[in-house]
Amino acid sequence: IGLALITKEVISSLMIGVLSGTLIYTVAVGGNLAVDTLKNTFALMGNRFDLDIILFLALVGALVSLITMAGGSRSYGALMNKKLKSKGSAMLATGGLGALIFIDDYCNCLTVGTVMKPVTDRFKMSRAKLAYIVDATAAPICIIAPISSWGAAVISSLPENNHMFESGIHAMVATIPFNLYALLSIVMLIALSVTNLDFGPMARAEARAMKGDLGAIDISLNDGTKISDKGTIWDLILPVVVLIVVAALAMLENGGYFEGGMTLAEAFGNCSSGP
Repeated sequence: IGLALITKEVISSLMIGVLSGTLIYTVAVGGNLAVDTLKNTFALMGNRFDLDIILFLALVGALVSLITMAGGSRSYGALMNKKLKSKGSAMLATGGLGALIFIDDYCNCLTVGTVMKPVTDRFKMSRAKLAYIVDATAAPICIIAPISSWGAAVISSLPENNHMFESGIHAMVATIPFNLYALLSIVMLIALSVTNLDFGPMARAEARAMKGDLGAIDISLNDGTKISDKGTIWDLILPVVVLIVVAALAMLENGGYFEGGMTLAEAFGNCSSGP
């Protein structure tokens, strides 16, 4: 963790952390060589959910980079710059985009953060507030959206012999009014956007942002790569729509819908939401 904070390089810091832990384990138990232990550790990870998450995030990151390179993010930012007139409207637009990408919270964070940075920078919004808005919409929206990775995970964890509801998705929908964290997070975001209220460390971050310090790390995702100036808003909308549709179809296929004899609700409830 310390190395990641110092170098701002997460991947190599994680790898060094894994190797360091392996060396400590090897010295402590006096077992296999460190290299063998490291190899066995990753072999075990290959059968776990963790490696799937890493692969999924890598693919989503590639999609976000593709949208950026194609000029979709720039085109969307230019459109928003014409439409939005205040910091509050920029906050609502960021939250609104987060609500549209409801299929998965990881995808939500990566996409919304990348797309909205140029827009929020124009209104001198700190990166801390942008991160808060993204986080306040990503998981809360996904957890109350039945057709999402979170929704599928919740539905699949419900008991099979449930006589109170027709299906898992009906039970999921019935729990939405009681999901106070998600609902209050969304209400809080709307309230802060309308009132433009800040307090505590966020107020200090916003005060620094108004003086030009956005709290941004000067690292470009597109080093040496030219962003297309021919991009349109469709270069953003189309990949996101395709991602949502394909993810939903994959959930249905995984849940056995296309094998017949199963409703949409039953298929979503029966699917495995793991990437």
